[in-house]
Amino acid sequence: MEKTTSAAGPMPDDWCAHRFDHLSAELAANMPETMARMRELCPVAHSEAYGGFWVVAGYEDVLAAAQDWRTYSSAHGLSVTRAPTVVRNLPVEADPPEQRVFKRLVNPYFTPAVVAGWTKPARALVGRLLDEFLDDGACEFMDAFARPFPSLAFFELVLGAPPAEVPRVAHLASRSSVPNHPEARECWLGLYDWIKDFIAARREQPPRGDVVDAVLGAVIDGRPITDDEIIGTVQLLILGGLETTAGALGLMFHRFCREPEIPALLRARPELIPRAVEELLRLDPPFVSVGRTVVRDAELGGRTVKEGDKVLIHWASANRDAAEFADPDTFDPGRERNRHFAFGVGPHRCAGSNLARLNLRVALEETLRRMDDIALADDTEVRFHAGLTRSPLALPIVFTVRTGTS
Repeated sequence: MEKTTSAAGPMPDDWCAHRFDHLSAELAANMPETMARMRELCPVAHSEAYGGFWVVAGYEDVLAAAQDWRTYSSAHGLSVTRAPTVVRNLPVEADPPEQRVFKRLVNPYFTPAVVAGWTKPARALVGRLLDEFLDDGACEFMDAFARPFPSLAFFELVLGAPPAEVPRVAHLASRSSVPNHPEARECWLGLYDWIKDFIAARREQPPRGDVVDAVLGAVIDGRPITDDEIIGTVQLLILGGLETTAGALGLMFHRFCREPEIPALLRARPELIPRAVEELLRLDPPFVSVGRTVVRDAELGGRTVKEGDKVLIHWASANRDAAEFADPDTFDPGRERNRHFAFGVGPHRCAGSNLARLNLRVALEETLRRMDDIALADDTEVRFHAGLTRSPLALPIVFTVRTGTS
């Protein structure tokens, strides 16, 4: 008999109000239910975990904190824990005006017009990956498709990096993104070394006119960009290009297994897929939260936050706030207003959102065109990556092949 993850309900009220832990596997398993209780019980709560930090759960409070960079700073790191780091992720670990300088470096390479040119090669890559497992009628979706597709697309189309190195870099990115993972520090160092070698190799190659060349040749406030600034900027591109889109695909297909009427609708009406992508991202964002540091005393949601306090802004919770979204737990591709925070909001909104949308749209168009009856494999219990991002650790599925669609 098929077994899916069944929500055990929200975490206990005392845990929500005083012991909230964003790195908890139990929270990752029951996030929507727990965050709904957080919004009801304590929309701005203070947790005693990791030396103490605030958790912001409601839409308006999340919006206010994310936009107020003068109070809630990114320059002191994106974690509320003592997370290991090697170099700053740029531009997200900087505040304006410095942040704007680094964001202007990468923004021109991810506009809708530029990204549109990657549609055909992205579609071809999806087809190649599907051809490798489709006839089996089953796969471990994360390893067979969700992780390799955005990683290979990013390495080939954006970085100009060797595709054969994707598995190693993806492993380093995944481990380093979990602050309490025993290999986190080692993986940060490994990622730093890989990027350093990659940058050295690119300097020896003819210019390609891509984002890497733009970063290498950048001038920051009248001086050449430093090596650590180059590595930090490329590092963020890799973390954003590999982890979050893979997580989004895994979460989408997990929902398809639970709600088969959604893929059935999108096969019947493929023109809905772009709006469906937005709604699926709202419901199940892979980038669930981010840390900030209070740099001046303020009031947030009726609570007083002090200089030096850590604040966890919870995007995923805000995306289900009934004060902003009618019937927030229901998939509705016809939603008139969908101001979700899957890509963040404010000055640090994701620069790669256009690329992510393209990859997700093309992936859904091609997979749903060629796969039907998608379901979890028998005796499967889905577990989730816990932390600032959320995704299925593994997603074994079975399916039938749609005939006449190759």
